[in-house]
Amino acid sequence: MRNLTLKQFKTVQAIVSHGKIVSAAKVLGLSPPAVTIQLRQVEEEFQLALFDRTSDGMRPTAAGLAFVEAAQAIDERLRMLEDEMDAIKGVRTGSLRLGVVSTAKYFAPRLMAGFMKEHPDIDMRLAIGNRAETIDRLKNHDIDIALMGRPPKEVSVRASVFGDHPLVIIAPPEHPLVSARDISKERIAEEHFLIREPGSGTRISLEIFLSDVPGRIDDLGVEMGSNETIKQAVMAGLGIAFISAHTIAAETEAGRLVILDVAGMPIRRQWFSVMRTDHVISPAMATFNDFLMRKGATYLPLFGKLYPHAEADEAAPARQARTPTRRPK
Repeated sequence: MRNLTLKQFKTVQAIVSHGKIVSAAKVLGLSPPAVTIQLRQVEEEFQLALFDRTSDGMRPTAAGLAFVEAAQAIDERLRMLEDEMDAIKGVRTGSLRLGVVSTAKYFAPRLMAGFMKEHPDIDMRLAIGNRAETIDRLKNHDIDIALMGRPPKEVSVRASVFGDHPLVIIAPPEHPLVSARDISKERIAEEHFLIREPGSGTRISLEIFLSDVPGRIDDLGVEMGSNETIKQAVMAGLGIAFISAHTIAAETEAGRLVILDVAGMPIRRQWFSVMRTDHVISPAMATFNDFLMRKGATYLPLFGKLYPHAEADEAAPARQARTPTRRPK
């Protein structure tokens, strides 16, 4: 193994990524014979085939996949070394790979813009996905910092709170429960919900909320793949939804969606900045996290404007309203 070079690791990675010697050679700026020679040298070093040659291209064997995993770890370690050198020098430049859950995409671009205005020399990249996808990116060292609703248990992390994250139930303006107050959990559980896919943090919170209603989480409702689709479906009258208040600022302000006054709601969660404990904190990461702690909450939508029931309750705590009985179909 002492004869292996970084160039050979990159060559094998390129073959895996592009599936063909010719395509890998083009990306690497080499000739196909040169790529073939480097691959043969690696295979001779281990006395194992890294690829199956098929009519559809090069498919990595178990040995090939193990080799690529090691190559990715080397890439990450070299990047961490560069960050360590920058930290020793006290450099406040560099790059930052930010991953956010899909709910956070409603404020993350403005937050990034504010940070980049203060730190124009730090290059940022943004990856958006559901909770499971974001955790996978952390596991695979594909991102430096994640913004999410709950720190993961699947990987050891440092987590810091930077703002409140309220969860609410929304309905179209013409829904019969819009004027009701203190709607019981049992009553709201009778409604038809529009829900996110498995792996979504919002769905997990809904399952927890309804867990003490017998049989309800076994049939939550119609599954949809994004908050935008859910909002459009609610506005179309297809059902109600359990959703982050930070995703609905524009629609509630325009009167296209209404937050229902459900007992025990809003559920107040928190937004976290999450980093792996085994990840060296680069100057760029430290600078961004400091910005989050100082100013992150100011980029979140103001909840009082989204949820007028809370202000009304403080002004008139004695006022009560009956919950309408659902009409039989």
